[in-house]
Amino acid sequence: MTAMTEFKSDTDFLHTRLADTQFLPGGLRDFFVYKDLGVAKATRGKVIAHIAKANLPPTDGTGWHYHVAEFQIVYMLKGWARFMYEDKPTLVSAGDCVHQRPGIVHYLFDYSPDMEYLEIVGPADFESVPVDVSWPIPPVTPWK
Repeated sequence: MTAMTEFKSDTDFLHTRLADTQFLPGGLRDFFVYKDLGVAKATRGKVIAHIAKANLPPTDGTGWHYHVAEFQIVYMLKGWARFMYEDKPTLVSAGDCVHQRPGIVHYLFDYSPDMEYLEIVGPADFESVPVDVSWPIPPVTPWK
């Protein structure tokens, strides 16, 4: 027996296989490489989902900024990253999930060589806005 639904959606079904994607430069940060999971196309820009992977050692980090987005989560898959969320240092380790509330000022300043995280943001074409704040940034951990 086949189940039929009458539910209508303006998004597409998507099944992205491991072999369908690769890590590429050209994302938001030049010190990471990104694996696009195809969600932005399937949702017609409502949501983006990608995996960010450390590519170069940390030096200056992301700088202070916030995102113009309705929703953003970071789920750490491997390794760790250190963020400043406003004036609070936050270590995000493998298995941790962070919901970055809309407009929160933050700075990713340190990460492990094996760091990989899944990031999901809505809308897909979210904006990153630099800000000038004076909260101190702890030192980075040198890669060996």
